[in-house]
Amino acid sequence: MIVGRHEVDRSTPAHAVTKANAANFIARLSSEHATFARAMGFDGAPGDVLALPDGAGRLSMVLIGVGDGSDPFASAALSRFPEGAFVLGEGWSDHTASALGFLLSLYRFENYATGKKRAPRLVSPDGVDVVDVRRIADAIYLTRDLINTPANDLGPAELADAAQALGRKYGAHIAITDGEALENGFPMIAAVGAASPRPPLLIDMTWGSEDAPKLTLVGKGVVFDTGGLNIKPDRAMSLMKKDMGGAAQALGLATMIMDANLPVRLRVLIGAAENAIGGAAFRPGDVLRSRKGLTVEIGNTDAEGRLVLADALALADQERPDLLIDFATLTGAARVALGPDLPALFTRDDVVAEEVRLAGEDVHDPVWRLPLWPRYEKWLKSPIADINHISSQPFAGSITAALFLHRFVEQARAYVHFDVYSWNAEERPGRPKGGEAQAIRALYHWLGVRYRG
Repeated sequence: MIVGRHEVDRSTPAHAVTKANAANFIARLSSEHATFARAMGFDGAPGDVLALPDGAGRLSMVLIGVGDGSDPFASAALSRFPEGAFVLGEGWSDHTASALGFLLSLYRFENYATGKKRAPRLVSPDGVDVVDVRRIADAIYLTRDLINTPANDLGPAELADAAQALGRKYGAHIAITDGEALENGFPMIAAVGAASPRPPLLIDMTWGSEDAPKLTLVGKGVVFDTGGLNIKPDRAMSLMKKDMGGAAQALGLATMIMDANLPVRLRVLIGAAENAIGGAAFRPGDVLRSRKGLTVEIGNTDAEGRLVLADALALADQERPDLLIDFATLTGAARVALGPDLPALFTRDDVVAEEVRLAGEDVHDPVWRLPLWPRYEKWLKSPIADINHISSQPFAGSITAALFLHRFVEQARAYVHFDVYSWNAEERPGRPKGGEAQAIRALYHWLGVRYRG
């Protein structure tokens, strides 16, 4: 947690030390501390932490190696200490990022574990908007919790419960569409979830003044993806509880927007379904009629996410929003191209793309734009329907998926699609292994500028 300045007198200074400055920094320490630091081989390497005691054996200061200083979340190293208050000392270039990195590093998914550990505390750094830092951290905790929850405890209904809880907290209105109404109004969402004993549904949350600019977020809420009849191999299925990561990102960003009271008319749409295997499962070769009216030939049942998104996007587009953003753990092709750390961004609006990219740089939440290459649209042609939902070619899978989605958006003033991974495969500063929020800090920063100035 972050505590007030009243604890500064009882806190331990934590200094950031680069490799380039390590020798000079150590030379300024007391002879005892300098001798100990050299003996321990501390040289400012990233991730190195050295605790220095005073003459009575109490903690006197902490040195944190930050390498070349490029990791804004290096303060996460303080999470290794079980308790005590710390204050940022020398060497920290971005106190806001350091405070956020500290909070994000304390995250633990402990819903199924016992024996919680006591956590260290960070004294509020000067000049930092602690309320906003906590707001961002709380939203990321929510996003991570949703992604990390196993699918046996997070079905479509439980995802709706999470949205309902946010609605109660912030005074948002929640409407749930299911059953026959879902089959009639959102036939592709219904088809994807038809084989599961847990019925599919559409979550529709609205908040804010009706006169404000319309901002709509759409999230892919596939709570578990077996691949359907085109069943996934075991290794590919092992992380499929995170296939609702897009929905988690949408709810996380919505939390920040509502908590900050941004002047927007916010709408959040989540198609929630489980892509299961059974007699009612949709099949390769089926032709589905979408909410938009386009007929869609099914090329592979393991590409279900774009079907769920397409129906929700068609509803969002009817309202002609000022800005429409979707999030989805959509394609392995995006991960092949960019790896797990960089979400792929697709939009036809060059200004929006550049502003979001720069916002990501500002808050250390990077995104990378990929092109909506028009020549590849012909790969989505179907001989029997308006469109096939997968490409006829083995190339550019994330691009063709984005091109498919764009067929369902015509009236939004600006539309941005994010293909995210929503997972940390390895522990990094401020980024524990497991479910992760991606791109939403960048978007929150950008939206604040766009709508508030």
